Amino acid sequence: MAKFRKASRNDLDTIVALLADDDLGSKRELYQDPLPESYIDAFNKINLDPNQELIVVEDENQSIIGTLQLSFIQYLTYQGGIRAQIEAVRIRKEMRGKGLGRQMFEWAINRVKKRDAHLLQLTTDKQRPEALKFYESLGFKATHEGMKLHF
Repeated sequence: MAKFRKASRNDLDTIVALLADDDLGSKRELYQDPLPESYIDAFNKINLDPNQELIVVEDENQSIIGTLQLSFIQYLTYQGGIRAQIEAVRIRKEMRGKGLGRQMFEWAINRVKKRDAHLLQLTTDKQRPEALKFYESLGFKATHEGMKLHF
């Protein structure tokens, strides 16, 4: 059974390795030893922000097998509601296809409900059609067209 916990600074190398260990992540992440300061700075900001939760998932041997980040966004619409965003969901390669992704999302959905958010949203790259099918199997619906402006 997987164990979920808040990430610590000691987990950062493993988290960045997970982020870099796929076709898309390998093009945008810079996993090296030592880690670039940008990752350390980002971790420190996330760790200090009560509206950010960087989570690691451990197996029975306390090895990190997955990670995800939840962001809680307070806004005025929906009568001052809270919207949650899930990002950077990654699973160690040898653990994929074994139900861990579903377990991670079930955990995240329960966590979001405990924080009284009225919805959980995500974006997925159009280059990941299998991910889209997975999210739909969890009940997510493509209700909006997402757009990005990179700088």
